[in-house]
Amino acid sequence: MGKPCTFTLYAGIALSLAACGGDEPSIESPVGPIPAYDQRAGDAEAGWQALINNGYVGCGVPRSAYNQVFSPAPTWARLDRGGTNASLPYNFTSFRTGSGVEVVSPNCLQCHAETLRGQLVIGLGSHTADYTDDISGLAVLAGGLITDPAERAEWEKWRDRVVAVAPYTITKTVGVNPADNLAAVLFAHRDAETLAWSNELLMELPPNIVVPVDVPPWWRMQKKNAMFYDGAGRGDHARIMMTASTLCVDTVDEARAIDAYFPDVRAYLLTLQPPAWPFAVDAALAATGKDVFDGTCARCHGTYGEVETYPNLIVGLDEVNTDPVLASGAAQFAEGAVRWFNRSFFGELSFLSPARGYVAPPLDGIWATAPFLHNGSVPTLAALLDSSTRPTYFTRSYDTNDYDEAAVGWRFTALPAGQDAEPDAGRKTRIYDTGQLGYGNGGHTFGDALTAEQRRAVIEYLKTL
Repeated sequence: MGKPCTFTLYAGIALSLAACGGDEPSIESPVGPIPAYDQRAGDAEAGWQALINNGYVGCGVPRSAYNQVFSPAPTWARLDRGGTNASLPYNFTSFRTGSGVEVVSPNCLQCHAETLRGQLVIGLGSHTADYTDDISGLAVLAGGLITDPAERAEWEKWRDRVVAVAPYTITKTVGVNPADNLAAVLFAHRDAETLAWSNELLMELPPNIVVPVDVPPWWRMQKKNAMFYDGAGRGDHARIMMTASTLCVDTVDEARAIDAYFPDVRAYLLTLQPPAWPFAVDAALAATGKDVFDGTCARCHGTYGEVETYPNLIVGLDEVNTDPVLASGAAQFAEGAVRWFNRSFFGELSFLSPARGYVAPPLDGIWATAPFLHNGSVPTLAALLDSSTRPTYFTRSYDTNDYDEAAVGWRFTALPAGQDAEPDAGRKTRIYDTGQLGYGNGGHTFGDALTAEQRRAVIEYLKTL
C-alpha cells in the first residue's frame, strides 16, 4: 500500500507542510547538552481531533475541484472522521476558509504517518513520498476545474504559494523530504511583523540547494528538549510545530487562533508509542548487545529499560562526521531565515538557534525508522554500524512490506553507478546517490570499532527498544 494521492494533480498541496521584542537569541548554539524549556500543557484528545480536522494550513484546493479528480479514499487509508472528512485519506483535511469556501489541504500526517508492514503508523515519518518533480504547473492547471468566483479566489491564493515554493523543494530522490527548504522559502515571502504574504521575495535566500531530510518519528518528542536534527528549535515546541500555517495564514490574529490549540496537538504527540519489533528476538544475544551498547553508545543515545536516561546531546560535525550540509546553515537554518523566525510572531515563545552538529536521537522504535542518518542515506542498521558495507548508490522498492529482518531496515540493491549515469528520469529519482550534495552517507563510524559479533549483538538489542 502506498501513500494515497501521491504524485498526482493534487500532490502539489503536499508542499504546504513544513514542519509545521527584546534581545534576539544567539543565532548559533554550541554543541553539547541541550537545556530543557518550559512547555504549555494541552489536552491530547483535543489535539488529535485538531490535528486531523482543523484547517491550520489555511488554504487548499476547492473541494469541488478535488472531487472532480479523486474518488473516495480506500478504507485502509481513512481515519475515523465524520462529515466532509469521512471519505478523505488520512493525510488530507477538508475545511472552510474565512470566505466560506470548502477546500482540501494536507494535514501534518502528510509527512508524519507511514504504512509499515500493512499498518498505518501515526507519527512514523514518511519515507516513500515523492518530491522529485516541480508541480507548480499542475497547481496552475487545477484552475481549469474551477468556475465559481469565490472558489477561484481561494485557488489563486493556494496557487501563488505553490508556485513560489515549488522550485525550492525538488529533491533528487524519492523518499527524502524538503521541509527545511520549504520553511525558509515561506519565511522569505512574509513580513516578519505582520505575517503578510508577498509574491516577491522579501529577503535573500541561500543558494537553491534542496537539503534532503529523513522525517523523524513523533514519539521522540517525549524525550527531546529541542526540535530538528541540529537542535535549532528551542523554547515552546507547540509554537514551532504550528509553522505549518506559514503557507497561507496571513495575519498574526489568524496565527494566534491556531496557536491556541497547538499545545493540545503537542500533548497528543507525547502519547505516541513506537511499534514493537514484530519478529522473534534472541534474548541472550540481546542481553550481550545491551552491555556493548551501554558501554559504547549510551553516552550519546541514552539508556533504556526500567531506568531510562537521555542526554539531549548535540554531537559536533568534527566528531560525528556525517554529511555537513544541513548543519552548515543551509535551507531553513540559513542566517536570514533564523533571524526572521526569531523576530516574528513565532519568536515570541520560541526561537531557532542551530548548532554545527547533529542531535544524537533517542532510539525508541529505531527498527521502524529506516532509512538512517538525518538524510536517509543508510538503508539498514547493519550498514550503519559497519560503514564499509554502506552502498554508494542504491535503490529500493519503497514497498513498506519489503523489510530486511536480519539487517534491520529496507532491502536494497546496490548499483555500480549513480544518478548521472541513468538516462531514464523515472529510474534516476529512485536511485539514492550519496555523491550528490547533501546526500552523503559518511560519518557515524563508531560501530566500525566493534567486532562483527558485537555489532550483531547490538542490533539484536536495538530490536527490543
